[in-house]
Amino acid sequence: MLAIRIHTERGESYDRPALGTLSELVGRIGADGDHFVIVEPLTADPDVYIQVWHDEGEAYQLEHRAGSADRHFQAHLRTAAEVTAVMARWARQEKDWDTGPDWERLDFPPEQAAEDVPPLDPEVERELAEAVRGWLRCGYDGRDALTESAEEHLVRGDVRPVSHEQAARLVDRLWRERLAEQADWTGTTDPERITRAFAALEASGITARENFTCCRGCGLQEIRGDGAEDARGFVFFHRQAAEGAAAGQDLFLMYGGFEPDEALTVSVGREVVAALDTEGLGRTWGGAAHDAIRVTGLDWRKRLAG
Repeated sequence: MLAIRIHTERGESYDRPALGTLSELVGRIGADGDHFVIVEPLTADPDVYIQVWHDEGEAYQLEHRAGSADRHFQAHLRTAAEVTAVMARWARQEKDWDTGPDWERLDFPPEQAAEDVPPLDPEVERELAEAVRGWLRCGYDGRDALTESAEEHLVRGDVRPVSHEQAARLVDRLWRERLAEQADWTGTTDPERITRAFAALEASGITARENFTCCRGCGLQEIRGDGAEDARGFVFFHRQAAEGAAAGQDLFLMYGGFEPDEALTVSVGREVVAALDTEGLGRTWGGAAHDAIRVTGLDWRKRLAG
């Protein structure tokens, strides 16, 4: 397994994929809606990545960035196999991984200088940093989403105390702070166990979603349309529940069948708790259709995702 995360134009994401998955994804790109593959380390500076763009009938445009705009390079390769080989060497952090392609540095418009971005009011920064650290503990948002949330968090009517640039600078600083914290994490974390339990439930015909919508009501309205048409039932937790778990509380799961049948709901509940048990997660459930399922005793260490 490669210690990377892959993103595609189709919106797919793969953590720790096998080399065959990378080869397959690179090999298929070129059609409308499926032009690029982005690969990033699971735990590294957010401006470190390698990516490829391809249109049918044209060469593959391969780029890699090593932390700043002046360390962003591109090369053009003829085949998907050549691209995959370079990306795999990059992912393994092999010595001289970039030998072979004819790299050239890309020039970008100058970024806004740090001194051109006014500092935040100390009280505004304190309040906003507290919010951003909470979102980072949840671990589901990337930098772009966090920056947008930070920019909008303290808006009151027409008063916007935080600019996009100020929000981005704060998010980048706290993102790197969180990356430094998680660098010492070892082994499988509880959020990763939940992800594995949900993947098993999804494979068994139960629509399983993490951090799904803002609240219970919205989740119950939208969950049926978010999974397979033949799914028997569902389980999810919403953003407010994720925030609670990240703050040390139990994680409340919404579950049920897609037909108004209490026996079906109980059956789904049994499958959910069995999946949690398989992953060694603590849980409570009374066993009846209207009893809540809670995941208990969580050590919420969610690794950042892009």
